[in-house]
Amino acid sequence: MHNIQMAEFSEEFSHCWNAAGSHIQRMAGGDLMSWLKATLAPPFLEHLSFRLGNQLFFIQIEDEDGILEVPGSPDGLMAIANGCNGHACLMPMKKQAGHWQPTAPGWGLIDAQSRKTMDPISFVSDEKIEMTDWELQDFAVQVVRDELKKSGRKLMSWNGNPEVLPSIWFVGDDGPEWVIVRTYRFPDEDEGLPENIEEIKAQLRKVSTKGNYAAVGIADMTEMFSMDNIDSDEMPAIYRGNGLNVTYEGLRCIT
Repeated sequence: MHNIQMAEFSEEFSHCWNAAGSHIQRMAGGDLMSWLKATLAPPFLEHLSFRLGNQLFFIQIEDEDGILEVPGSPDGLMAIANGCNGHACLMPMKKQAGHWQPTAPGWGLIDAQSRKTMDPISFVSDEKIEMTDWELQDFAVQVVRDELKKSGRKLMSWNGNPEVLPSIWFVGDDGPEWVIVRTYRFPDEDEGLPENIEEIKAQLRKVSTKGNYAAVGIADMTEMFSMDNIDSDEMPAIYRGNGLNVTYEGLRCIT
């Protein structure tokens, strides 16, 4: 279960965060990368994250001079990087001549554990990497978020950890509402509400009595129709970077 945690951040941290993201974008160039997280929204397991080829990178910003209050923690960064089979990175920043700049060379990233300089491109390969449950859940949450934004809803917070519920908070007609997002791999079927749903509702009722459920089915379009999988009883794997087929029928009120 997960209560609303609207972590605050200063305007100065926002300037630093924007400078960090702009630097990453310049280093990537063109359409070589795709952002996973590029919004200042809680929870702050990472501040920025992106996919480059078959690799995922999760970044926490560090202020070398200790001027900023930086949201997040090393434990949170490692949790999402490990859960998504990605790389945990730090991005040391320093304010010079009124502008925030990375202090590490190249991409400005260092390994969160060894603190050695990282070049993301050097990790990219042709290896087929199967998406983890956390990756699929994060993608499913993105599907639901996008639909909520299209309908004019204001998002409050979200998370892609399949073990943390609810997955999304948004502003409804009468105040905060929450969403439990469940992911299933096609051709499996949705398993439905978690067994402890009544406990979850009781805990969240302190903040909001309005909850919703969203089931998102995901399949790898390439693998679904592969000759190796058509006659197989095994579920086709879902690989990072392949095209995905998504089944989503919208929110269902559960309170």
